[in-house]
Amino acid sequence: MPQMFKSIIFLSFLSFFCISNAQNSKKTPSQKSTPLELQEKRVVSDAFNLLNKNEDKKAYKTAHRLLKESRIKASLTNSNLLLAFYFNKRSQIDSSLFYTQKAMRLNPIANDSLTCRLYSLGYNLLAINNKKRGLLGESKKWHIKGIDISQKFNETDLYYTHVHGLALTYSDLGDYNNALKLFQQCLDYKQSREIMIGSYINIGDIYSILKEYEKSNWYLYKVKALCEKGSDFQAKAVIAYNLGANYQYQNKIEEAISLYNEAIEIADKNELPQIAINARLSVGNILLERKKTEEAKDIFSSALNDAIKLGYLTEQGNIYDNLQEISLMQNDYKDAYFYAGKSVKIKDSIAHLQKEKEINELEVKFKTWQKEKEISLLQIENKANVLELKNKEEALQFFNLQEEINQKANENKILSLNNISQKKASEIVSLKKDQLLKTAEINWQKQTKNITFISFVVFLIPIIGLLFLYYQRLKTQRLLNLSEKEISEQKIISLVKDQELKLIKASIKGQDKARAKIAQELHDSIGGNLAAIKLQLNSIASKPDIVHSIREQLEETYQQVRDLSHNLIPEKFSQNKFSSLLEEYQKSLAEIDHLKTSFTAYPRQKIDSITESLQMEIYKIIQELVTNTLKHAKATTIDLQLNYVEDNLNILFEDNGIGFDSQKKEEGIGFKNINSRLYSVSGSMEIDSMINRGTIINIDIPLNEFHFKTE
Repeated sequence: MPQMFKSIIFLSFLSFFCISNAQNSKKTPSQKSTPLELQEKRVVSDAFNLLNKNEDKKAYKTAHRLLKESRIKASLTNSNLLLAFYFNKRSQIDSSLFYTQKAMRLNPIANDSLTCRLYSLGYNLLAINNKKRGLLGESKKWHIKGIDISQKFNETDLYYTHVHGLALTYSDLGDYNNALKLFQQCLDYKQSREIMIGSYINIGDIYSILKEYEKSNWYLYKVKALCEKGSDFQAKAVIAYNLGANYQYQNKIEEAISLYNEAIEIADKNELPQIAINARLSVGNILLERKKTEEAKDIFSSALNDAIKLGYLTEQGNIYDNLQEISLMQNDYKDAYFYAGKSVKIKDSIAHLQKEKEINELEVKFKTWQKEKEISLLQIENKANVLELKNKEEALQFFNLQEEINQKANENKILSLNNISQKKASEIVSLKKDQLLKTAEINWQKQTKNITFISFVVFLIPIIGLLFLYYQRLKTQRLLNLSEKEISEQKIISLVKDQELKLIKASIKGQDKARAKIAQELHDSIGGNLAAIKLQLNSIASKPDIVHSIREQLEETYQQVRDLSHNLIPEKFSQNKFSSLLEEYQKSLAEIDHLKTSFTAYPRQKIDSITESLQMEIYKIIQELVTNTLKHAKATTIDLQLNYVEDNLNILFEDNGIGFDSQKKEEGIGFKNINSRLYSVSGSMEIDSMINRGTIINIDIPLNEFHFKTE
């Protein structure tokens, strides 16, 4: 039976941020916004509107431009948050988390309403991304933090956003009573259409889990009517999926399959991969129940590839379980054992990630307890010191009283001793004279010793200084020698790499030129001659039998030459799928030390059907990009993405190298070659790079029906 899929509506969160962005413009009279600040706020607001209208590429470019050019903190914060929503919408979890944390670091203390909105939106993104990874405890924690901070500053819209998200998490955890209460609470919030839609869908989903299918269908059909006239593609896909699940539970299999296929079609068309994966899993379960193991295995394998690329741990575990069951049904125990191991590994990974978070929290609590204990001990020690000080003061007072008593008792003794003192005074005077003479002699000896010591120190300090300077010079010389040695080694390595790249490029270019030249010669010279002979023979009618025989032989020869000329296109493009060829090329780059590569193509089938001549141009453009990165960027990662959207092929090439100033840097031979090839296919290129931040190159090539192979 299918596993139910919980929906999250993202558009409301984007509109909320636009509201917060508008509030940011409110300042005190002493803090009026400058014209530049007002202009950039309008640009950011327009970019969020573009994202809401599914014009994602324009919003993405605007955000990157602001990150590169702006020096205003609010603009940088909003641009990072916009990119976080952009990648979240595409289920690219790591990228979304990176830009979320970057935005929150720009505003470290949430002590006012404006910063509260930023943190609340950041907590929501953290919760959503952790939920997508299957870390439900972590998702619950971030939603509760978002609710607390929203209540503190009376942010109603963000409060209901987190209530809705927390209800989804409760539902995933199986706490349906609390989930239903929170979703019903969200239905009372009429200001957000998206939250209402999400609440209707999830209430229907929970009733389906509770096997109250009539109630479930009532809520789902009600929200379906609400979405009919809108562009809520994600909601439409989820509704179709959940209705299909209800029909499957009611054993209405054909209706269920029809609705699942409807969900897959909407999800694929609008880039909603998680919904598409779950719908394919449900269709695979139906095929498995019908004992159609091979068909089920194909659809599970397809879903597994998407789940691995997008990092969906829970879905991977479910798919491995199903593939294990299929292998057991086919008596393939080796594959069954393999899939069982994969499933256990995925589940252990999820448990480990959650356990690691719990351990970190316990460690923080333990350290806090230790600090509190230390503070308590210090407080006790302080009190003891205060008491001890008071005791000493009382003892001093007692001692003073005792002294006064003794002084009065001694006054009488003093009178009797005065006479004795006067007698001894004369003796003391004579003794003092002797003492003064001895003191003068001692002082003279001390002065002599001091002068000797100071002279020695004055003489020693310059010697120490010279020794220190000599040591520093030796140390600097050694470091300079080491630096020169490292620079020489780097130059040698760079020259070797450049030479290897030049040899590889020259070899490939020479092979392609030789093949093209042979093909052109065969087609233009031999083929042209045969065609001319054929035309001349068509005019001979006196000997029809001989003419017919010659014409057939010439026709066969002409066809062979034509086929040969077409077959001389490089074999790697004619015998391999283009996406696989690029993927193998990326893997070969990974053999270079300290270099990680990744490659994605969507949709692969459409990209593989591009004509071979255009494939060759694209392949050479990518080779030039890789060559530039290896020669100049000092990168450790290379990411290549190909996407075909709306009759347009987009190539996104990104590295984490040292970058460069794209406005000041002169165009080298590599970029000139790329621009020349792009000109031949009417393409365009945008470069986004800064010093020490890496490089992003965005290439667009318009395509039409003539750019694709005919079957």
